Amino acid sequence: MRIIETDRLYLREFALQDADFLFTLNNDEEVLKFTGDSAFIDESEAITFLNNYNDYEKNGFGRWVVVKKDTDEAIGWNGIKLNEENLIDIGFRFYRKEWNKGYATESSLGVLDYSFNKVGCDKIIGRASINNIPSIRVLEKIKMNFWKQGNVEGLDESLYYTISKNQYSNLFPTS
Repeated sequence: MRIIETDRLYLREFALQDADFLFTLNNDEEVLKFTGDSAFIDESEAITFLNNYNDYEKNGFGRWVVVKKDTDEAIGWNGIKLNEENLIDIGFRFYRKEWNKGYATESSLGVLDYSFNKVGCDKIIGRASINNIPSIRVLEKIKMNFWKQGNVEGLDESLYYTISKNQYSNLFPTS
């Protein structure tokens, strides 16, 4: 089921058939470089992750698979989660071959719109390692504002960005 649609992409919930996709995505050292996450040992670990992923039921939202409309190919994930600081946090991860094509920005704008207008979020934050310039650029392109610097689990020196529903509505008014 398509949760979010943009011009080139759609986002859907994770499913067990995504195990190979997630295993491959999370085994690229460059993709994981600034995440603080570890690679899956094998595909069965990805299956275990998917079997235990309960954010949709628990919170009514989560991370979603990003799929290209023209090829129906999963290229990454994007979405929101309730993080360890009890803040709603946008995050994204894409295959390296899909970097610099605007997919992170496009899907993130779709996630913000859905989060504010369907989920009912009042404020969303984004966090990135101070050295993760591409992710920082995405957060800035979606009009998030620098909030503070701090440490995120698994990462030292991260930058926090934020946007409220009112700020989003003023920047991206609906027609």
